[in-house]
Amino acid sequence: MKNLVFYLCVVLLNGLFHFSAHSQATNPIIFADVPDPSIIRVGKTYYMSSTTMHMSPGLPIMKSTDLVNWKMVTYVYDTLANTDQLNLTHGKNDYGRGSWASSLRYHEGRFYVSTFSGTTNKTYIYSTKDIEKGPWKRSAFSPALHDHSLFFEKGRVFMVYGAGKIMLAELNTDLSGIKTGSSPQVLIENATQVAGDNPGLPAEGSQLFKVKDKYYLFNITWPKNSMRTVIIHKADKLMGPYTGKIGLQDKGVAQGGLISTPEGEWFSYLFRDYGAVGRIPYLVPVKWEQGWPVLGVNSKVPDTLQLAKNQSLIPGIVDSDNFDGEGAWKGLKKVWQWNHNPDDANWSLTKRKGYLTIQTSRIDSSVLSARNTLTQRTVGPASSAETSIDLKNMKIGDCTGMLLLQKKYGWIGVKSLKEGLFIVVTTVNDNQPIESIKIPLNQQKIYLKVSCDFKDRHDLASFAYSLDGKSWNTVGEKLKMAYTLPHFMGYRFGLFNYATEQIGGYADFDYFHIRLD
Repeated sequence: MKNLVFYLCVVLLNGLFHFSAHSQATNPIIFADVPDPSIIRVGKTYYMSSTTMHMSPGLPIMKSTDLVNWKMVTYVYDTLANTDQLNLTHGKNDYGRGSWASSLRYHEGRFYVSTFSGTTNKTYIYSTKDIEKGPWKRSAFSPALHDHSLFFEKGRVFMVYGAGKIMLAELNTDLSGIKTGSSPQVLIENATQVAGDNPGLPAEGSQLFKVKDKYYLFNITWPKNSMRTVIIHKADKLMGPYTGKIGLQDKGVAQGGLISTPEGEWFSYLFRDYGAVGRIPYLVPVKWEQGWPVLGVNSKVPDTLQLAKNQSLIPGIVDSDNFDGEGAWKGLKKVWQWNHNPDDANWSLTKRKGYLTIQTSRIDSSVLSARNTLTQRTVGPASSAETSIDLKNMKIGDCTGMLLLQKKYGWIGVKSLKEGLFIVVTTVNDNQPIESIKIPLNQQKIYLKVSCDFKDRHDLASFAYSLDGKSWNTVGEKLKMAYTLPHFMGYRFGLFNYATEQIGGYADFDYFHIRLD
């Protein structure tokens, strides 16, 4: 009897510990801009790809062992293509374009991730045996297949893609393009229809899955006067016919797909537009009823999940950096991306040991056109970043500092003028940049801080400087941050230096420290 009581106590305690250990995750899973997720599980390890568009390196791959806590492990490409738009040259840019929604797959011991670009009008497929270390084999072909889903079926390769009218294209087995002699066929004539008679955004964001010999196609739509909505189509055969229904309509959480745990639990990974911080990932529990995935808890997105507790996004998604050259990408930590393709001849971690040096090589009129702006994500609900800059090698007309990057940008920094150095704050709260302070600076080192408040979509940023790194002065006009479609990306912290009069000057950044407030 004592043994039975002991056994029951152990079972009960194990159950309690299991529950407490699996009931602490909160939505959003990542309170930062990680849009268009595609997730796979290989054994007990999850991998996720996402969209970073005009940033380089691009097509980020993240890793997790619990679906909740993720870390950057690699980028699929250094640069997507060598064009004026992607290089920020000849007055052109690629804001809001670059590469879009990716499709991540694992098939017969090999990893595949595909994407597409309106810039080049091409579809790209990258593959490797080692997703964390590469190398990646690249295939590219025209046209760009919009929001596609890569799918392997009985020795054949397909892509499902489109908006409203969902198409199916078979690819050559070497992934070199649409199968020679074949033409794409209509899979679903009007996938938007299941969401009602008031269409807005047509069904897109295709992600196709096969579960127990059934085919499930996830899409997003956005009916007018409503919200982002998950729609699901189901078929017994790849070619259809498909029947559809609304999968989820709550909080605007939508666009993604299905993932299972090693224990057999199912979730849908989705994201939510959340103002200036960007598009943030959510997980939604899934139950299966009559062969359909049923998303949510009573059709709602839960705030908590029976998964591992969320840890800090530092250092997995964002991180501080002392610029000691111990990173994995040309000495930079994996959390960094350049705004557009970098000009590698004009930045360095070795010109001055322990510093990031950004040198000017041309004349620019705005921080948005400046090359070699180094960025990483801002984080909600609130975050701030600091840096220190050595200014002694600036030339007349140079501008350097810390940026919040979006179309409606803001920065605090230093201008080098004939009269000397000046601390300035520049913000775009309407349509034109406004310089709200101009304070003389009588030393050649400056400390800068940018703070972001995304709580309840407050979306307000403030700027501060220090002469000694200890005593801070909040100055200038605050920035009312706004997510704009021309840039199509959540705000990013950025470090920059550009010339307006003469080239060859440079700024040395001592460190970048990020804090989640």
